[in-house]
Amino acid sequence: MKRHAPATLRNREAIADVLAKEMPEHGQVLEIASGSGEHALFFAARFPQILWQPSDPDGQALASIAEYRAEYAGTNLAAPVALDAARPEVWPIAQADAILCCNMVHISPWEATVGLFHGAAALNGGRRPAVLLYGPYFERDVETAPSNLAFDESLRARDDRWGIRDLEDVDQLALQCGFHRSARHAMPANNVLISYRGG
Repeated sequence: MKRHAPATLRNREAIADVLAKEMPEHGQVLEIASGSGEHALFFAARFPQILWQPSDPDGQALASIAEYRAEYAGTNLAAPVALDAARPEVWPIAQADAILCCNMVHISPWEATVGLFHGAAALNGGRRPAVLLYGPYFERDVETAPSNLAFDESLRARDDRWGIRDLEDVDQLALQCGFHRSARHAMPANNVLISYRGG
């Protein structure tokens, strides 16, 4: 059964504009935590030269992605695969030119973000892909919006392993896995898109 995430309609154009600058012109993009599949459908159509590989650990999400894919007329949207970011040792994907992960880091245990970077570092025989993270973060030199503070409280009330992350912690994790932050893009609704590169 297809799912609908209202935020995808609001943010997809802004995200795509940044992806056009940060993604390779050709190749394969692994989308981690694809959720409903609406982003995957939109981005595959927006970037027909890219093979878009959606993934999610949740069976209902995978079913939703598959239904959206069935409506897609193009040939560059791959069938979704079951992938748990927190378990990079069993990822079913070995190659990717870039990884996109939207709105997972704050709605998952920290171990999922750790696994994401370790998994990214192991792809392509160690030739690290670009890692692109979209969502809200706490930043030392950026005043936190009241809406993000309230959102963080609501997340932690739902699950004490969740919550908006300090971007410095993500940067440090990335460095430990051989990545450095290469760009920060301010996005609508107090979100950012952060790009990490290998080397």
